[in-house]
Amino acid sequence: MALLAPAAWAQETLRGRVQIAGRDQPVVGAEVYVASLSRVVLTDSAGRFEVTGLAAGPQQVRVSALGYLPLQLEVRLPADGFGLELTPRDQTTLKEVVVAAPQTTFGQTRLREVEGTAIFAAKKSEVIVPENLVANLATNNPRQVYARVPGLNIWESDAGGLQLSIGGRGLEPNRTTNFNVRQNNYDISADALGYPESYYTPPTEAVKRIQLVRGAASLQYGTQFGGLLNFELRGPDPDRKAAVTSRQTVGSYGFFNSFNSVAGTVGKLGYYAYAQYKRGDGWRPNSHFDSKTAYADLRYQATENLRVGAQVTHMDYLAQQPGGLTDRQFLQNPRQSNRERNWFAVDWNLFNVSADWKLNARANVNVIGFGIVASRQSLGYRPNQVDRPDNDANGRDLIDGDFRNYGLEARFLNRYQMAGKDGVLLVGTRLYRGNTHSQQGFGPAGRGADFRFVAADRFASTKNSSDYRFPNSNVAFFAENIFYLTDKLSVTPGVRYEFIRTRAEGVLNVVDSDLAGNILQTRTQNEARVNSRGFVLGGLGVSFKPREQLEFYGNISQNYRSITFSDMQIVNPSSVIDPNLQDERGYSADLGVRGEKTGVLTYDVSVFALNYGNRIGEIQDFDGFNNVFRYRLNAGRALIVGVESYAEVELLRPTAPPAEPRRWQLSAFSNVALIRGRYVQSFLAGVEGKRVEFVPDVNFKAGTRAGYGPLKASLQFLYLSDQYSDATNAVSSGASAVIGRIPAYQVLDASLSWERRWLKLEASVNNLADARYFTRRATAYPGPGILPSDGRSYFLTVGVKL
Repeated sequence: MALLAPAAWAQETLRGRVQIAGRDQPVVGAEVYVASLSRVVLTDSAGRFEVTGLAAGPQQVRVSALGYLPLQLEVRLPADGFGLELTPRDQTTLKEVVVAAPQTTFGQTRLREVEGTAIFAAKKSEVIVPENLVANLATNNPRQVYARVPGLNIWESDAGGLQLSIGGRGLEPNRTTNFNVRQNNYDISADALGYPESYYTPPTEAVKRIQLVRGAASLQYGTQFGGLLNFELRGPDPDRKAAVTSRQTVGSYGFFNSFNSVAGTVGKLGYYAYAQYKRGDGWRPNSHFDSKTAYADLRYQATENLRVGAQVTHMDYLAQQPGGLTDRQFLQNPRQSNRERNWFAVDWNLFNVSADWKLNARANVNVIGFGIVASRQSLGYRPNQVDRPDNDANGRDLIDGDFRNYGLEARFLNRYQMAGKDGVLLVGTRLYRGNTHSQQGFGPAGRGADFRFVAADRFASTKNSSDYRFPNSNVAFFAENIFYLTDKLSVTPGVRYEFIRTRAEGVLNVVDSDLAGNILQTRTQNEARVNSRGFVLGGLGVSFKPREQLEFYGNISQNYRSITFSDMQIVNPSSVIDPNLQDERGYSADLGVRGEKTGVLTYDVSVFALNYGNRIGEIQDFDGFNNVFRYRLNAGRALIVGVESYAEVELLRPTAPPAEPRRWQLSAFSNVALIRGRYVQSFLAGVEGKRVEFVPDVNFKAGTRAGYGPLKASLQFLYLSDQYSDATNAVSSGASAVIGRIPAYQVLDASLSWERRWLKLEASVNNLADARYFTRRATAYPGPGILPSDGRSYFLTVGVKL
């Protein structure tokens, strides 16, 4: 058994492998008991296990398995290496072997075949460990946090990291809407079916691990083409009654961030809580934001085999939005803003209760109940001619959304043997109910953040109003099973049944105006739409491990994405939606090789294919009054294929006694995605054969980290080739600016940290070369138009842990 424990703020991780004495064969289902936690973890099919949340220092560990002699030992964390083997009961000696296992400092790892009550065998997965990064965590800077994940396309919309917008493989990044986004394995988006946009992003300073599983996650976590994005937050400190962390950050353009947390365990009750306050004025004028987030987590170990918990999260913020620019305005001065009266407010509340029950040494049950009570409000002046001046007399458009959603998920995982072969079975179910109330209409004049609806006849320039309710329901059942055909080969089939019922009930008032804002006609539409459908998705994964640290993997799975309520109706002078929009269907596949040399090298190289039927895309069009707009419809079938590669190597790493001490550290990472996305079939003129939106042909990221003792520094570089924002690949759309090319860009970031005992100092420079670029052409808020990314900015953090 090789044990590994990364040190970080006195929170240690114990990893290892249990094998049969004298043979290179794993012991599956062995119980590893750590006395300080009073709980048991089981080894997986490779004999590996992981125990987190341990304190530095001596830990009493007991390892046992049916048919083997038990073993007790003391492990001192952090440990550079320790190993053992279990002896079958019919043998008379216990053989112990010491194996070198230096601690890992990689910023990214991958998920094991089985974790908790989830199966990840043969799936492409990435795990980001923020505590191993030398990066700007205070701003949730996704360019740095997700730098090691190949193929991600990131939209940069605000300097505070209030919203996360990432996509990959040709999927629109807008508020990460094409991923199933979760916190501690429960939904956090507005409405997983009707409006899967994420207005809340956990502070990276509170995150223990970020887990990404690509399209094959559709069988366990929902049907999204992107897969799973799960934020695993920090938890209770098992060895202290109260451990306090405080981090204070100041930065350019009035940025300030205060993050404070407390964690501990009292008897059988563990707790963790944090509070964060963040504000800033922004790189562009009219970009002020003010944000508050709080979180509490309670876990009670009722018995040795039963643990229950409850979590609550609150986040609210108010942000001023400077609006978008035309191509001409961006070239003249990307820092300019002609919108002083655009505002965005969010109030997000998440609730979760859970139970983990160990039925026996091989079977576990997990039940999670969750709910969301949230709202978002947007207010502003957003004509389809971006450069049109604004003044206090103009009416503003107001959109108000309220979300009341709840759900229940249950999982049962069982490790078993059949005909002398091991297997792992996972079955689960999901019940979900979404209730969304969306109103759009006339907001007040003036400059303030006044989110009130006012009488329509006061403002001739306001174009629309609506009042809709979207009650959605979802029932799903799924099953996956790992069949270990040999010690090296496993097959994992899976199936999921989905029943989805979406409804739209409401009234829509459309006001048609000419280019001067004069009302030409008003139309009222009453709608009551119901769409019920049930379907089955299937998938298959194969894994071959010729040796422990080398794996060839492949998978294929079906995907499905239902149209959202914003696809059904949101009136926008810059965008029109086809009323006959259909759900999207397709499949994704991966084939790759991954491996590691412990503490020295980790890598993952794969090819993928994403067949995207009924893809919802956008084209440029004109209405009867010669207004240019973006038309959203099923553009056709798209095929996206590519190569994604990632590697990270420790060139120099510290040694531990009895070796001669080495204080220098040096590592480097690189990832590159070469992607080709084309529409292979379309009924639209000028679309077939064109490039798929949001797919840069080249997506390259690289970085290095160097250190001496407690001092560490990092440098990260990003390059994306050009991409298009619509299916016709239009270069520009003039005064509208919502359609057009997004030119290639490159960005450089630098960070520095120093840590000694309870004190940690950090400094960073974002966009070190002060590049002028943009990542997004927005159709609505926070635009419409080009949204310039921030120029050079500086940050300094002081962190204390007591």
